[in-house]
Amino acid sequence: MSAGAEYTAYVLDLLSPVGPLTVGRFFGGVALSRASVQFAMIMDNSLYFVVDDSTRPRYEAAGMRPFSYGKKKGRVQVRRYFELPEDVLSDPDELRVWAAESVRIASKKDRKRPAARRTAG
Repeated sequence: MSAGAEYTAYVLDLLSPVGPLTVGRFFGGVALSRASVQFAMIMDNSLYFVVDDSTRPRYEAAGMRPFSYGKKKGRVQVRRYFELPEDVLSDPDELRVWAAESVRIASKKDRKRPAARRTAG
């Protein structure tokens, strides 16, 4: 599930109007963050944005699917991340709108997410 360097550079160029982005590793792919908030990821040369219940139907209506990965017992769908439609990726104005929306959603979710707990084991 690695992300290619060329595709990552291409996406970063397209997203440059969104503002300064931080790139990090994320389960064999690439995490994209703005102001310390991860709003997107690149896996297998596909760009995925964070969604919520208000935006997921638009991705589904465009025929897009959530990020998924295989396990021994089948596939796991990660419905927090949906692949971005190609027509949005190729339209700079729409891309900025969808990216800003994803940043907003990711920021909201990150504020609500409780801190991770460790247990003595």
